[in-house]
Amino acid sequence: MPAKAPAPHIAGTGVLGTLGSCIRQRRKALRVSATTAAEAAGMSRVTLHRIERGEASVTMGAYANAMAALGVQIRVVDLPAAVSAPLEKVQAHAAPLRIALADYPQLKQLAWMLPGAAELTAEEAFGLYERNWRHIDDKQIDDHERALIDTLTRTLGQGQLLV
Repeated sequence: MPAKAPAPHIAGTGVLGTLGSCIRQRRKALRVSATTAAEAAGMSRVTLHRIERGEASVTMGAYANAMAALGVQIRVVDLPAAVSAPLEKVQAHAAPLRIALADYPQLKQLAWMLPGAAELTAEEAFGLYERNWRHIDDKQIDDHERALIDTLTRTLGQGQLLV
């Protein structure tokens, strides 16, 4: 069974969305159907549509094949610090890498089955919230924990907390 794809960071999601949009615009400009473009790229029409939506679970090889079939080229450039988004801005919207259970009482309650665990990854915390939301007392969630849940939902759940 293949490994689960890592959750993309906000910046990465934006790049893939832009790339997918460019691929779709090029296909439309050439007046090529999705089926024809997919066949030329050696993939299914569904995969091409996933690329055009900028889905992170599609391999970079598939993105490269779609670009080659449509004559799309990309260049990788390092942006100077003044032009690129400041790291602090990106970090303000990103989930923390490690989450201390002591700082989040409801999460700590959900992690009872992890003896000795003091910290969780963002993915582990988000998974616990989703799987065990029915055990959370919504009235007991403080603003700090609510902000964590909102950040995890935005970054890992693509805006949806499946409860």
